[in-house]
Amino acid sequence: MKTISVLGSTGSIGTQALDIARLHKINIKALAANRNVSLLTNQAKEFNAEYVCIYDKEKYKELKENFIGTKVKVLCGIEGLCEIAVLDGVDILLNSVVGMVGLRPTLEAIEKGVDIALANKETLVTGGKLVIDKAAQQGVKILPVDSEHSAIFQCLQGNEMNEINKIILTASGGPFFGFSKSELENVSVEQALDHPNWSMGNKITIDSATLMNKGLEFIEAMWLFDLKPEQIEIVVHRESVIHSAVEYKDGSVIAQMGVPDMRLPIQYALLYPKRLHCKEKALSLTDYGTLSFSKPDYETFDCLRACIKAITIGGSMPAVVNGANEKAVELFLNRKISFLQIGELVTSALESIKPCEITCLEDVLQTDKTAREFVLSKI
Repeated sequence: MKTISVLGSTGSIGTQALDIARLHKINIKALAANRNVSLLTNQAKEFNAEYVCIYDKEKYKELKENFIGTKVKVLCGIEGLCEIAVLDGVDILLNSVVGMVGLRPTLEAIEKGVDIALANKETLVTGGKLVIDKAAQQGVKILPVDSEHSAIFQCLQGNEMNEINKIILTASGGPFFGFSKSELENVSVEQALDHPNWSMGNKITIDSATLMNKGLEFIEAMWLFDLKPEQIEIVVHRESVIHSAVEYKDGSVIAQMGVPDMRLPIQYALLYPKRLHCKEKALSLTDYGTLSFSKPDYETFDCLRACIKAITIGGSMPAVVNGANEKAVELFLNRKISFLQIGELVTSALESIKPCEITCLEDVLQTDKTAREFVLSKI
């Protein structure tokens, strides 16, 4: 059985991954979390992890005290994440942290030759070329965990990439499907966090509400599957039963379906290429009865339009919109800006910051810093 390390073990993806580890007796080498010391401690003790890391350095002392008298090595910060990423004896690194912080550990794990189960979409959004080129050089697999990209990956099995006409990337539409801009003016944080289908962390849930999440997935899909923008069609599918589909040159469309639950795509990435029993509820099409499809509203949801424009321009622009969005979402969650201002700030950053070439990690980090500072300058 494979041995894995998990970055983001106390989040939604991480906790479900550990459910799968329990079910299939997967060995856990190391665990890392943002700041939930209590849950991280319990996880590490249950799975006999050899390493634990807390990203928030202010929580390091508390975590360290929980492992006094044990052989567990306690780490912290980005340095700790990177140390976990390159541990010997690890088959797969599950990267499920949120935000730009996931890029550097991914690159270091690839350099080490460790396969990546990728749930951190910002890794490819901001550093796509760096990551894909390095993975090709090292012969490292990047196994997608997002339900949409996992669906595409599954639909591609047994087929050739040059046979693809396009991919159909499905979107739930979030909690504000069908809303006009005027109806979004007074949206509260609580309303934006009330997703109709998925249980996710706060940042990703807000991204789903603005459709930024789908824009990031659009960019990620281009890198994962070596596609052009015109080869990706976004379709709003409210039921979240069809997780995505691939249209081939002969006109055949192959879709992957399942109930809205992340355990299946997580398990597929961790156990690939095997398909073992999963505790996820089986899909009953008759329970749903009908499935609906519609086009996204690019005019109302600025973030989606900005992401597609950013990757079309290329270079540093995907990192610009990502950094601007991360800062804007943080401000919204802290009730410093309105919901609509998220999209306005992301669009303004895209239009105001000049593109540059991305040749190394430092280029990405500098672009991200510039975008965040731009957002703060507009508040």
